[in-house]
Amino acid sequence: MDKLKIKTDNKNSDTVTRTIRISGTTFDTINRLAETNNISFNSVINQIIEYGLENLEEGVNTIETE
Repeated sequence: MDKLKIKTDNKNSDTVTRTIRISGTTFDTINRLAETNNISFNSVINQIIEYGLENLEEGVNTIETE
C-alpha cells in the first residue's frame, strides 16, 4: 500500500462539524504534520480519514461508496 502524502492544497467546502476524541500523542503528531506542511489541523485529519477510507481492505467491514 502506498504511504499517505499530505497535500497542501486540499480544500473542501462540503463540511460537517463533529467532535472527536483522540489521544494526546496522536494530536501532537497531527499538529506537527499540519505545522510542517503549513496547513490546518482539520485538513490533515480529513486527508488521513479519506486515505483510510480509500484503502480499506475489502470484506465484511467495508461499505459501498457512491
